[in-house]
Amino acid sequence: MLSVQKIKAAAPKEKPYKLPSENGLYLIVYPSGIKGWRHRLRIDGRDTTLSYGNFPEVTLKEARLRRDQTRVERANNIDPVAARRAAKVARANSFQAIAQEWLDAGCPPNRKNKPVADKTIGQHTKRLEKHVYPIHGRRPIDEITAEQIHGTLKRLVSNGTIETAHRVRSLMSRIFRYAVATGRASQDPAAALQFALPSVQTNSFAAITEPNAIGCLLRAIEGYDGHSSVSLALRLAPYVFVRPGELRGAMWTEIDLDAAEWVIPPERMKMDREHRVPLSVQARSILMAAQPFSRNDGLVFPGVRDRRRPISDNSLNAALRRLGYTSDQMTAHGFRSMASTRLNEMGFDPDVIEAQLAHVDQNRIRAIYNRAEYNEKRREMMQSWADYLDALRDGADIVSLNEVRKA
Repeated sequence: MLSVQKIKAAAPKEKPYKLPSENGLYLIVYPSGIKGWRHRLRIDGRDTTLSYGNFPEVTLKEARLRRDQTRVERANNIDPVAARRAAKVARANSFQAIAQEWLDAGCPPNRKNKPVADKTIGQHTKRLEKHVYPIHGRRPIDEITAEQIHGTLKRLVSNGTIETAHRVRSLMSRIFRYAVATGRASQDPAAALQFALPSVQTNSFAAITEPNAIGCLLRAIEGYDGHSSVSLALRLAPYVFVRPGELRGAMWTEIDLDAAEWVIPPERMKMDREHRVPLSVQARSILMAAQPFSRNDGLVFPGVRDRRRPISDNSLNAALRRLGYTSDQMTAHGFRSMASTRLNEMGFDPDVIEAQLAHVDQNRIRAIYNRAEYNEKRREMMQSWADYLDALRDGADIVSLNEVRKA
């Protein structure tokens, strides 16, 4: 009788040989040393051999259990070979298999067929692994119903994660549409649930907009003693008020200090359009201070642990927390709201402010005109804004726009 000791003691020979067990099960030992489980049986009058994996990954006990399961199938007139093929097809067409295929292909189709960032794919993967795969992962994708998906989403809503429920529904819908396009599904059941969830209550990014409080914040930033890249990025943020991702990913190749201009390429902008940031004297000074800490052809703000990558997503917010500002008081994105609020109150042209915030005008002809027309106005505004910030930081009285321009 075959035993574990006999299996372990079986040494490879010049040719493959068999170690028989019972009821058609045997172990074949190959010259390479691989030991594979095989089960010989007759199906419809023909000899058939099934493979149950290799030892020791599949133990003797597990191999015998698989053999016995096959014998039960045969007793119930089930063809184990056909059953295996059907299971293989089901696995290939499972929601998880198709979702992984979609992720590996770059999540097609996506907005304007742009490459999807590794970070985004990672977020999709985590969301699927946490909320979808445990329930729907093994199910054939064309058998998943809207009712089943709704049950998953209702659990997320009941846990208070309404925004996550919306994101999961949208993510599943994109995978279903991919399955339909590739002939593995007939419909997108997640689409029917678009309006079946409670609305998300959106909150604006926390921002300080009161002048005296802005002055206090700027003085706190001046005293920040963290990593040089984070410190310099935090100092620059209020002067340029770009999005945090655009700031932390800044490259020296985008910046012309002689021309006092930073040109962010379309691929790094939210709206896929080049964005020009006139650099005030103060912003230019901060960037010059950053040069010794980074390579001239690389990142302006290299990471703390890996200088080949920019500072992390949360580095600026973490710095604000370290300075004593909570997430309900100020965020890295809040510098945009700060600038928008104060510049509008100071009397600058709203169209110029919106252009500098890189908010796209829905009127395309008007947008082209604004882009060409406002460059000098934006440069003047950015220098006035920088002077205004310095006045607040230095504790000056609240000044009007006209006073700022006369200074």
